[in-house]
Amino acid sequence: MNPIKLYHFPLSGHAHRVQLMLSLLGLPVEVVFVDLAKGEQKQADFLAINAFGQVPVIDDDGMVLADSNAILVYLASKYGKGHWLPTDPVGVARVQRWLSVAAGPLHAGPAAARLITVFGAPYNAEEVIARSHSLLKVIDQHLSSSAYLTGDVATIADVAGYSYIAHAPEGNVSLEDYPHVRAWLGRIEALPGFVGMPRTVAGLQQHV
Repeated sequence: MNPIKLYHFPLSGHAHRVQLMLSLLGLPVEVVFVDLAKGEQKQADFLAINAFGQVPVIDDDGMVLADSNAILVYLASKYGKGHWLPTDPVGVARVQRWLSVAAGPLHAGPAAARLITVFGAPYNAEEVIARSHSLLKVIDQHLSSSAYLTGDVATIADVAGYSYIAHAPEGNVSLEDYPHVRAWLGRIEALPGFVGMPRTVAGLQQHV
């Protein structure tokens, strides 16, 4: 098959979700670097493929798709061979629940906290850090009785959640009080084909 073109920025957790999924699936990839620092995502040629001006975007043999969670659903459905995305109603709903968490509380919490320290975003640090810990308490409790977010096997729900939770310390969100979350991160990192996202020396990472 032809390589899937991935429009990517290395420090984007949303882009990393897709990079990680592509690697876990063992798919050939052609990475196209989009320099967010220079505003390349807002240029006309990029807006032509994603009018929202955001990475990631994939081009799979002419099928162009944006939005990280939508791309995860597509990749798992097309290439997952029955893994990564359940087909039964309950399984699909459980995955969707966590995709909604990734797009909602995770985005408004750990992702936003990291945007402050890494990219200088003008959010209220105290508020987003508090939101982050409220979310992590729920996830840690959930993972106390479940190896992965939806059960005993990894799905795209875990891929969607991994990047910003793993990098939460960069936004001054400590994971020290969440042993089940840290064990879950370790299980994901042990999956064949795992690739990490570059860590920045920001937030709590300055003291590691």
